[in-house]
Amino acid sequence: MPRTTRIYCVSTLYGAATLAAAIDSDCFEPEDRSILLVFNNSATPEITSPVDEMPGFEPLRHHFDDVLSWNEAIRPFHPGAWTPRQDDIPLFERYLRLLWDLGDDRVELVLESIQVAPALSLAQLFTDAPVDVYADGLMSYGPTRNKLDPLVGTRVRRLLHLDLVPGLTPMLLTEFDVPAQVLPTEAFLKVMGELTASVPELPVLPDNSALLLGQYLSALGILSPEEEEDLHVRMMRGAVERGHRAIVFKPHPTAPARYSRALETEAEKLGIDLTVIDLPVLAELLFEKSPPGLVVGCFSTALFTASAFYGLPVARIGTEPLLDRLTPYQNSNRVPAVLADALLPDLEGGKGEAVIPADKLDGLVTAVGFSMQPQIYPNLRPAAERYLARHFADRTRRYFKRKRLTSLGLPGGIPQRLAFLPRNATARRVVRRARAIRKAVQG
Repeated sequence: MPRTTRIYCVSTLYGAATLAAAIDSDCFEPEDRSILLVFNNSATPEITSPVDEMPGFEPLRHHFDDVLSWNEAIRPFHPGAWTPRQDDIPLFERYLRLLWDLGDDRVELVLESIQVAPALSLAQLFTDAPVDVYADGLMSYGPTRNKLDPLVGTRVRRLLHLDLVPGLTPMLLTEFDVPAQVLPTEAFLKVMGELTASVPELPVLPDNSALLLGQYLSALGILSPEEEEDLHVRMMRGAVERGHRAIVFKPHPTAPARYSRALETEAEKLGIDLTVIDLPVLAELLFEKSPPGLVVGCFSTALFTASAFYGLPVARIGTEPLLDRLTPYQNSNRVPAVLADALLPDLEGGKGEAVIPADKLDGLVTAVGFSMQPQIYPNLRPAAERYLARHFADRTRRYFKRKRLTSLGLPGGIPQRLAFLPRNATARRVVRRARAIRKAVQG
């Protein structure tokens, strides 16, 4: 019998902590050799730290026999851009077996984001390897981003995920009937405690502070840098209005320094204390060491870990215009943004909106997921139609685009017999003339 080598792939410290929790919970059969393969997917990996060099990683290292770099293996190509050509797959598999001393080992893969490179590239190279997928955040609650080759999708045995939204089952990979398995929250919190203890330079947050989470949305092309700066300032003002006089800002590790300077200027105007966390650590480590009085963000996964795992008060901001801005409609950030908008209280709170009831959440996510990927999930059309027919109203309208609903023939779109009107010049002239006559009569 050949020995079994399991390759665990990771691109974030949050993902590495999730894997460690899964291993500690005996979610995997024993293997002869374990490899943690690190992906550095940042835009410029040459100047950013990989996961295994980030503060807090050391307690995770002992879970694996070896820690290797995917970037080193495929240099000078970028992990997010390189995929093997079909004819080159046997050659590259032999290369990796030699490079990583795999010999004739039976290889198993544990991947995140399997629908895109670099995880997809690795699954294509080891053509016979069984695959487990784990969720690094909220995107697993949404549909699979791209139509996955059945030669890859049918090899996936299960989806491991944290219970970030209790009661909601992930949609990811359900087109292949992949079962979802919840990881124990206690195991994840134990790992986070170990990570926190290993970073002595982690600051202690002031009492009753509000922690603001930066996501660097301008790098994703969702907001402009100026709009994102304004969003951070609104976070600060909203927290101050709720009575917090100590504000802590945790910027995204790759965000520009000027974001912090804009907040410093605003803090001086408001006469409050501002602390900027320069250390590139997980927000969860701050929750562990000195829990804040409020956590504020847009649609960060950390908002859900704060609420579901640590019992901290949370608030979201900016989700409604962001939902309108996300393009294309299939954008994989849509479901995380929908979940934040639907389940978390609005920081500015002017509208007094209630959160979406838990018994309506599954129907909402199903309808959004079908609208995003109808070709991948055609069987979800009846459920989407039922939900939209009953619940398409002011509170849920922002989660759907009328043009999208119209093109799919779903409730809430323009009725098919009237779909020609927006494009019909004669109809537009009639409408304009009718409006003019009405104004003349009223005048």
